[in-house]
Amino acid sequence: MALYCIGDVQGCDAALQRLLDLIGFSPSRDTAFLLGDLVNRGPDSAAVLRRCMAHEGALRCLLGNHDLHLLATAHGARKPSRRDTLAAVLQADDRDGLLDWLRRQPLAIAHEHGGETLLMLHAGALPAWTAADLLRLADEVHAVLRGDALPAFLHQMYGNQPDHWQEALTGTDRLRVIVNALTRLRFCSPDGVMDFESTENAGSAPPGLMPWFDVPGRRTAGTLLAFGHWSTLGYMSRPDLLALDTGCVWGGQLSAVRFGATLAERELLQVQCPQAQAPG
Repeated sequence: MALYCIGDVQGCDAALQRLLDLIGFSPSRDTAFLLGDLVNRGPDSAAVLRRCMAHEGALRCLLGNHDLHLLATAHGARKPSRRDTLAAVLQADDRDGLLDWLRRQPLAIAHEHGGETLLMLHAGALPAWTAADLLRLADEVHAVLRGDALPAFLHQMYGNQPDHWQEALTGTDRLRVIVNALTRLRFCSPDGVMDFESTENAGSAPPGLMPWFDVPGRRTAGTLLAFGHWSTLGYMSRPDLLALDTGCVWGGQLSAVRFGATLAERELLQVQCPQAQAPG
């Protein structure tokens, strides 16, 4: 049985098929974790969702910001963007089944491999959070997304405030901070104040900010975190970090990492992708 992580697919189902063929993926034997942003900007979001549903258990999926945007658009909480490519999902005969499956996917997953923990999320972890905190808080949002309060929450989910974590936060403010960190975060201050303006590479941090994973004293340091979301960062592999958004939808690559007997043993596998949209 092989274990993989796969970066942002964003509706590029043909590229996902080519990547699965390249790695020799067997749903009966292997497990691949898709690190969020399954949909949008690419040409075939509905096919990506159907593929993941058909192989649920072998293809295990996280929610990213584009996946939440699809749910919000479907529930009238967000207007479609001119760059969205979600119509095939929203107008599909199996729309309700696709959306119901999507809302039941988690925002974070911990997986044990070779006696170590692999912690997966779409975007980032606030420096004050331990791995246990992150999983607990992700579960708080997951409970809302799969429950009856989903439509009301989606109408209140968007916004940049509060911009930092406090355990005393309650209600929508609490959930919004968790969602923003797990699905939108790139840069923050050393004390965990989030920035949502800059989307450039890690070396272009605005004054007073740094990539979330470089904050001194980050409490998830020492646990391997795998994430996507940040295409301008590209592929990055450190002992406790694995970044896998390599810009498939922008004409980059769709990337997978195959782990060996331990999480330190990593093989990068990629397919080149046709450009579905131009950045910007």
